[in-house]
Amino acid sequence: MNKPSDRAYSRVLLKISGEALMGDQGFGLHPPTVAKIAEEVSSVHELGVEVCMVIGGGNIFRGLQGSAQGMERTTADYMGMLATVMNALAMQSSLEALGIHTRVISAIRMDEVAEPYIRRRAVRHLEKKRVCIFAAGTGNPYFTTDTAATLRATEMSCQAIFKGTLVDGVYDKDPAKHSDAKRYDKVSYDDVLARNLKVMDASAIALARDNGLPIIVFSLDEPGGFRGILSGEGTYTIVQDRA
Repeated sequence: MNKPSDRAYSRVLLKISGEALMGDQGFGLHPPTVAKIAEEVSSVHELGVEVCMVIGGGNIFRGLQGSAQGMERTTADYMGMLATVMNALAMQSSLEALGIHTRVISAIRMDEVAEPYIRRRAVRHLEKKRVCIFAAGTGNPYFTTDTAATLRATEMSCQAIFKGTLVDGVYDKDPAKHSDAKRYDKVSYDDVLARNLKVMDASAIALARDNGLPIIVFSLDEPGGFRGILSGEGTYTIVQDRA
């Protein structure tokens, strides 16, 4: 398997869930956890890699769960999009405390707190070594932040999506429940879909496959994991076409 460092990634998108920001408290934002993730991003930024981010909103509100409890789905999804903006602003604050220039870019216009999404402007921010945090998903209900991440990574001509999770890669079954779970070093897009491996939703995987965009799944709990993978180290799974 080729190491990510062999590919000399110069522009990547980091996708993390909203739940990754809540630490052990079970809900909302945990500022020390946000700061820890910001430090991981900073360490990669120091390598000269252009970084953009998409953060979910499940720590505050998840549209699908709201819909399941009787709320109209479109309204619930818009509420979930607003939750992602709150998370993006929190990450922006932590990154700028580290001296990194950032832009929160929203798919829903809210000019007082974020820039509207304009592709050419976002690309220019990346070229100027600003971290772009894309918020509010795609701006459309019924699409997840997984799909938004893959869409933005494609539009920004990123060379890979890095998906930070609670485990160090993709397994054939839940390693928290099954001691014999097998971790993949590499797995194809089609196998992820056929085996329902829960890397990202099916629309996101199909979009990544159609655009030849690798997805690298790693653990956010491993200190220096994000930077380490870009240096050819660490444990991860890469999702790409079959060799």
